[in-house]
Amino acid sequence: MKLAAVILAAGQGTRMKSDVPKVLHPLAGRPLVTYAVETAQMTTGKAPVMVVGHGAEAVRETVGEGAVFVEQAEQRGTGHAVLQAREVLRGQADLVLVTYADMPLLTVKTLNQLVQRQQENSGPITMLTRVDENPRGFGRVIQDKSGAVLRIVEEAVATPEELAIRELNAGVYCFDADWLWANVDCIPLSLPKREYYLTDTVGMAAAEGLRVEAIATEDAYETLGINTRIHLAEAESALRRRINEGWMLAGVTIMDPATTYIEPDVTIGRDTVIWPNTHLRGQTTIDEQCHIGPNTIIENCKIGKRCQVVASVLEQAVMEEGSDIGPFGHLRKGARLCEDAHMGNFGELKNATLGPGAKMGHFSYMGDAEVGAEANIGAGTITCNYDGVRKHKTVIEEDAFIGSDSMLVAPVRVGKGAKTGAGSVVTHDIPAGAVAYGVPARVRGESRAQDQEPKATEEEGEGGAG
Repeated sequence: MKLAAVILAAGQGTRMKSDVPKVLHPLAGRPLVTYAVETAQMTTGKAPVMVVGHGAEAVRETVGEGAVFVEQAEQRGTGHAVLQAREVLRGQADLVLVTYADMPLLTVKTLNQLVQRQQENSGPITMLTRVDENPRGFGRVIQDKSGAVLRIVEEAVATPEELAIRELNAGVYCFDADWLWANVDCIPLSLPKREYYLTDTVGMAAAEGLRVEAIATEDAYETLGINTRIHLAEAESALRRRINEGWMLAGVTIMDPATTYIEPDVTIGRDTVIWPNTHLRGQTTIDEQCHIGPNTIIENCKIGKRCQVVASVLEQAVMEEGSDIGPFGHLRKGARLCEDAHMGNFGELKNATLGPGAKMGHFSYMGDAEVGAEANIGAGTITCNYDGVRKHKTVIEEDAFIGSDSMLVAPVRVGKGAKTGAGSVVTHDIPAGAVAYGVPARVRGESRAQDQEPKATEEEGEGGAG
């Protein structure tokens, strides 16, 4: 049986009090509309038809090829909106799902249940309902003793007995396609707004003696429609709880779910621990056995196994297995910590690589730089990578030792095993094994102590800074 979906996205959303179209407001880092599109695609296996109106061009640009668009030039109600999809879908599907772009928490599971019930239904409509003590202005669902839906009564015109009903119309439907397309332009005009409402199809079908089925969602938040910023905050909280619970069930420890913010496209390996006030954003991937946070922001990064990130900000960066950063570190775009590299407090990398086992303990900046394996970067070291016009690269080869407060004026290369003295301003390349110091730094000789003396440990003060 062929299935198609129609997503209604034409409304202006005046209650958001915004110049941004309602369906483009962000929820957990993504526009609202993308959730509805993704759910419809996964349910039907193809792109939905989206009815656009207010802010149509911006919505089209955001969704791209994820949907087929039809325009409701004049917004005259939900029934009139669905009518706009008739020419595209007529004869293309046996069943038609109708959902909303401002209802981001609907799940594929629920829509599949709705479709399955309609496949079993002898009548033309199965509708989704919710049972809730807070009606939120939803219409009441009137049913007979067999459970068939007779009509939907809007709250404004409901009697006291009808207002006591707690089964509410969620506004999501699965229609027999032939019946829908034959009747959608017969919906009566509703006053005083002079609009055509899709809810009236329920009464139309019942009046013909046709059965309308209803299934209730188990999670009332699934049918939360976003009309105000208060609703947006409610949806954010519900989605965050759903995401966090999913990861905890998958083997991730979240110390305080209430203060942990994980966006939908993030992936996390088992036995990783997420500490409070951590934000994981975008396409971030975190492997197994990591410790992330507290007070950490990671966006579009790749984190390998057994990494540790404490109170730091990472964006478009890579951490390889066993590396660590923080507290108060910053990995900017293009930064990479190689296997077992260590970057301590108040350090920053931008378009730079800290090689395997290399250490940059504190208060240093590496921009447009390549640091070799086991190199030691002393406190206060800075690569002076920008001359006011262009960026230049600094290369620090393996086993090099950069003294505290060294300024490396790019382009420059420090050779394998070379050393700089504290406070050096390096303007020329330093050969392998050499020692350079001074302002400007000059090569004073080879580092004969390199193979005789152990490297300073972090406790002894990397680069001579305690």
